[in-house]
Amino acid sequence: MAARTVCVTGGAGFIGSHVAEALVAAGHRVLIVDDLSSGRKENIPAGAEFHQLDIRSRQAAMLLERAGVEVLVHHAAQMDVRRSVADPCFDAEVNVVGTLNLLEAGRRGGVGQVVFASTGGAIYGEQKSFPADEDHPLRPLSPYGVAKLAVERYLWFYHVEYGLDVTALRYANVYGPRQNPHGEAGVVAIFLDRLLAGVQPVINGDGLQTRDYVYVGDIARANLAALGTTGYRVYNVGTGIETDVVTLYRSLADAVGVSGPPRHGEAKAGEQRRSSICAARLRMELGVTVDTALAQGVPATASWFAARARRS
Repeated sequence: MAARTVCVTGGAGFIGSHVAEALVAAGHRVLIVDDLSSGRKENIPAGAEFHQLDIRSRQAAMLLERAGVEVLVHHAAQMDVRRSVADPCFDAEVNVVGTLNLLEAGRRGGVGQVVFASTGGAIYGEQKSFPADEDHPLRPLSPYGVAKLAVERYLWFYHVEYGLDVTALRYANVYGPRQNPHGEAGVVAIFLDRLLAGVQPVINGDGLQTRDYVYVGDIARANLAALGTTGYRVYNVGTGIETDVVTLYRSLADAVGVSGPPRHGEAKAGEQRRSSICAARLRMELGVTVDTALAQGVPATASWFAARARRS
C-alpha cells in the first residue's frame, strides 16, 4: 500500500500508541493528536508528529482541515465506563461531540476514511449468544457503550451522505504493554501492578465472570489491515474465548512468581457476567487472525510491567 497521511487520535495512549507505532513502521506519515489526559509522551513512537490537542477543540479541527490527512484512526475517548455512568454528559461531550468535531473537520479537509475504535463488550450488553458476532443485538448498558453506538451511527450517516469510507473495529478487553494500571485500566494492568508491588489484588465477587482478553499487538494488526478498506464495515476484534477472572489471576500470578490464592471482595453491582466476541469476519475479509493466546500475551505483558516496576 502507498504511504498515506494518517492522524491517530489518542496516539499517546495505551492502544493508540501501538497502532501509531505499526503505522510508522509501515511507512505512513503519522500525526498524533492527544491531550495527554491519560496518554504519555514516552508512548509516542519515533517518527510520528505529535500535537497536544483536545479533540473537542478548534485547533484539532484546524489540523484535520489543513494537514492533508487522508485517514483518521480515532482512538481518543473518555474510556471509563464508571465515569460514564456518573457523568453521562461529560462522556457524550468527549465521545460524541468531540468525534463530530473531527468528522466535520475531516469532511472539510478531505479525509477519505475513518477507522474507529469501537467496543465489542459494552456495545452488545448482556449477550444472548457466545461468542457474539457483529449481527448480535446492540444493547449497551452504559453511557459509554451508548456513545460508541451513537458514533457508529453517525459514521453511517457520513458514509451515506458524504461517501466517507468507514471501518469500525469493536474491541474485546484489550491488554498488553503500556496499559495504565490506574484510572480506566483493565484488570490485567491492575492485577500486575499490585502483584509486583507486593499487594494482593481483590477479585470482585466469585471471580467467575468472564471476558474476552485480546492482546494489543493483534489490535494493531487489525488497524493496519483496515487501512484502505472501502465502504462501511464493522469488525469484531477478539479471541472468541471466555476467561474467568480467577483463571486470569492465576496466570498473572504465575507470570510474576507470586503464589497464594486470590482475595475476594464484594461483587460489583451491575457487572456484566459473560462476554466474548467472534472475529471470523475480520479473518475472512481482512485476513487478520486474532491468535495471541493468554499463554503468550500474559508473559510479554508481565515482563513489561516488571521492567517498569524496576525503573520506578
